[in-house]
Amino acid sequence: MLIFLKLFRESYRFALQSIVVNKVRTLLSLLGITIGIFSVISVLTIFDSMEIAVKSSINSLGSNVLFIQKWPWMMGPDIQWWKIMKRPDPSLKELKQIQKRSTASENSAFIIGANRTVKYKNNSIEDVGVIAVSHDYNRVMPFDLQEGRYFTSMESQTGRNVAIIGADIAENLYQGLDPVGRTIKIFGSKLKVIGVMKKQGDDMFGNSDDERVIIPVNFARNHINVEGSGGAIVVMAKPMVSNDELRDELTGIMRSVRRLKPDAENNFAINETSVISQGFDQIFAVFAMVGWIVGGFSLLVGGFGIANIMFVSVKERTNQIGIQMALGAKRFFILFQFLFESVFLSLFGGLIGLLIIYSLILISNSYDIIPFPLKLTTGNIIISLSVSAIIGLAAGIVPSWSASRLDPVEAMRTTF
Repeated sequence: MLIFLKLFRESYRFALQSIVVNKVRTLLSLLGITIGIFSVISVLTIFDSMEIAVKSSINSLGSNVLFIQKWPWMMGPDIQWWKIMKRPDPSLKELKQIQKRSTASENSAFIIGANRTVKYKNNSIEDVGVIAVSHDYNRVMPFDLQEGRYFTSMESQTGRNVAIIGADIAENLYQGLDPVGRTIKIFGSKLKVIGVMKKQGDDMFGNSDDERVIIPVNFARNHINVEGSGGAIVVMAKPMVSNDELRDELTGIMRSVRRLKPDAENNFAINETSVISQGFDQIFAVFAMVGWIVGGFSLLVGGFGIANIMFVSVKERTNQIGIQMALGAKRFFILFQFLFESVFLSLFGGLIGLLIIYSLILISNSYDIIPFPLKLTTGNIIISLSVSAIIGLAAGIVPSWSASRLDPVEAMRTTF
């Protein structure tokens, strides 16, 4: 064990000496590795960070939640859209049947959205997302209130003219006034504001509750056709119940409620967030492949640069190698010495690339250059160091082998 520690120390000393003595040559040789690692890891970092942000936005919808809708979220090239257009929209009656029959669901709610102008006195905001919901919406799609309260059961059932508004709506419409207890005008009717949602900012898709208004669906049905405008039934599974189990149960209930024959196709879609995640996984995999291809050329050039500097190093130290072997140094020692130097140089280039990436990440996150936070993951750090070490190993094996096979007598006679 002591011999290996001495071998490691001597190899490290030679590698460090090579960098110090030949600074310009070494840095130019490492430039390919640095650029290659920077290219690959920067692409992986950007898309890993984007993937984290996208999945966080998707998961905010609920990983154990299914959406019963008219249209499927993912449609292939052979989708028969003309048939889907003829499907009926989910209805409040179907929600009641699901709540009555389902044993695998914990909560369920009806949701429908419409864009309307909202007003308070002389202030107005156009194209606001107005979400009409049934009473259990806050249990299926939880959100935090900054102030005020949620609808009572009586307010939901009777369709009282009450509303919960987003933080941006409260700020822009009431301009510093406390909105709770005041009125808001939607559909030409006045509603009482009973709550303000906590500010959350936009997600990766540009959506946010900050610019929305939530009202009881039984109030909205007096002004819009809630059962023929693309609504959805959102169902949350009970703990320990899988989405597949819940899907099977909901399929049976919906087919029964809609009186579909055994051989008839489903005239509804049951969507879940994992479908979106899988679609994005494929996209991110393509981008990662592109990053590896682009960075691969730089890494290849860097590998040749490392190999070149190692061949030069062997030639310059041929006399020294002969003396070491004459004093009893084993061929393995010579092989390891130069191989370690090659790996060390490659890792040094990779670390420079990582430091550049980390610096750019700090700048980007400080000034919000990219609309989502960048993060250099442990996995990407391990990948960069592993790739650098492999390139150094591959580039140094031939020079190291040639150095270890030198004849001691001939090597000592060599002069430069």
